[in-house]
Amino acid sequence: MRRWKVLVSLRFGRSNRASNNRHAALGRYIVIDRRTDFDRLVAANRILAHEDVVDAFGHVSLRHPDNPHRYVMSRSRAPELVEFDDLMEFDLDGAVINDQGQTPYGERFIHGAIFEQREEIMAVVHNHAYDVIPFGLTGTPLVPVIHTAATIGEEIPVWDIRDKFGDATDMLVRNMDQGRDLSETLGENSCALMRGHGAVIACKSLKEAVVTSIYLKINARILTTAMAMGTPIQLSSGEIESMSATQLSPLAMDRMWEAFCRRAGLEVT
Repeated sequence: MRRWKVLVSLRFGRSNRASNNRHAALGRYIVIDRRTDFDRLVAANRILAHEDVVDAFGHVSLRHPDNPHRYVMSRSRAPELVEFDDLMEFDLDGAVINDQGQTPYGERFIHGAIFEQREEIMAVVHNHAYDVIPFGLTGTPLVPVIHTAATIGEEIPVWDIRDKFGDATDMLVRNMDQGRDLSETLGENSCALMRGHGAVIACKSLKEAVVTSIYLKINARILTTAMAMGTPIQLSSGEIESMSATQLSPLAMDRMWEAFCRRAGLEVT
């Protein structure tokens, strides 16, 4: 069956001509169902900002739905300001596809390296959530203690850029060598911490990546409070497995996504 290519107007009030130009910049005309995927990526940026997972810094990416060797993320911009026209397309090495003169994120190599090494991963978040950072500094493990954070996984490794790249970097992931080293530390886990920097979250869907990022931060805050009161009880392996299945069910995921969209003042995508 022939697949019709449909132009759609931008939600942000731009003309069809502007839409046409922007769609071409993403490498092809966007079919109506794919437009929803990219609208959701814009929403993900806004949600993570509203939930204080990201501030002026941090970013989220989506593996290209039609080309697994490419991914899409915003140009270098604060996540709460991201709009559809900010989206850029990259190959897995971080090279810009159809360069339109926009400035990309300097740390896009985090995303490309994870997409390169983990074929099942569809979305990546990098953030500097302040509740999370202390666990990458102190040797205190960040473990799941609340049921809604089961998807962060039983183990969250810590990556230290200093170990391989010395003590004179700016601690940013500036190239694929650094990105691949981080990805190796992440391994098969969904989350990894970056010493003195933040965290990376890699998941099988964009919604899952957003939700996991939010509850990683909440879990870190609750764990910090619990440690001040006594000895926290970590979720068991069985609890993590069972609760993750519940949390990732379409019913739960759609409920959370709707709530987070509405809280951020967005239409539900």
